[in-house]
Amino acid sequence: MKFASMKFAWVGLLLTTTALGTAGAAMAQQKTLFVAGYGGSYEQTMRKEVIPAFEKQANVKIEYVAGNSTDTLAKLQAQKGNQQIDVAIVDDGPAYQAVALGFCGTLTDGPVYKDVAPVMKFKSNKGVGLGLVGTGLFYNKKIFDENKWPAPTSWNDLKAKTYGKKIVVPPINNTYGLHALIAFAQLGGGGESNIEAGFKAFKDKINPNIVAYEPSPAKMTELFQNGQAVLGVWGSGRVKAFADTGFPVEFVYPKEGGYALGVAACPIEGSKNAAEANAFIQFMLSPPIQKVMATGAGFGPANTTVTLTTEEQKGLPYGEDVKKLKAVDWDIANAKREEWTKRWNREVER
Repeated sequence: MKFASMKFAWVGLLLTTTALGTAGAAMAQQKTLFVAGYGGSYEQTMRKEVIPAFEKQANVKIEYVAGNSTDTLAKLQAQKGNQQIDVAIVDDGPAYQAVALGFCGTLTDGPVYKDVAPVMKFKSNKGVGLGLVGTGLFYNKKIFDENKWPAPTSWNDLKAKTYGKKIVVPPINNTYGLHALIAFAQLGGGGESNIEAGFKAFKDKINPNIVAYEPSPAKMTELFQNGQAVLGVWGSGRVKAFADTGFPVEFVYPKEGGYALGVAACPIEGSKNAAEANAFIQFMLSPPIQKVMATGAGFGPANTTVTLTTEEQKGLPYGEDVKKLKAVDWDIANAKREEWTKRWNREVER
């Protein structure tokens, strides 16, 4: 891989400036670091291009535990008092929940943090953003062209009968689905503090068009590949990875605005591998790995020193695109999320 030599050199420098560098004989016995993060294209990039480099330089074995953010948060809750996860990589909303619930330990100092965008930093210093994607609409361009349908431009396109029962949206225990619910609440004059219009839109207008409320990235792409779905809600990074396979899929930000989804990491409180966990998070923020995650997994960089070519920027929230994204008020949304999810399961996805 073309970043390999840069990557190894950077990690070598990093590990001499962390507690790992003084671990001495303790490092002679290889440790196992448990990292929980996303599945799908993100997992593939991690396994192929990130994990092997860190394992080699840090003399650790990484066990990658794939799952969506709410799955990872549930694991942390189930393992409370006896955590088996060392690093959690989750959406920004669940990350703030994890901090509030006491699952995240404090980040150790490292030189890379001076280069991290302020918006990516947690005031608590118990987590940090690793990158950014945008939530919006995606569609099968080939099918749209064949039917002479214009490209979708609005959240309200999910209400259109034009596409039959061929729309897919993640459920609201997935951040993409939650963003869609909040989007329709805002379109109806509400928002996080008044979600009624969002539920009404899904129950009355969008539900008849839904083929599935699908949380799995693999099944999401499968629904498009087999023609069951032609339009949906997803993240820019997921769609970029899907498009990179050669499938004729395109991502658009709705005219009313897309939503920012931060990808965050935290070292788990009580981890027996705290030094390694912190070194891994700093490694994820290093310029070479930030570029790998941008080009391989579709995440806009959190490290402000990373520059991308015009081609590499395609499909990513980068530069001016970032300023156009809406942010969720997670203090309100997290307090209501369990209530909303129960209501969603009872009224929408029943």
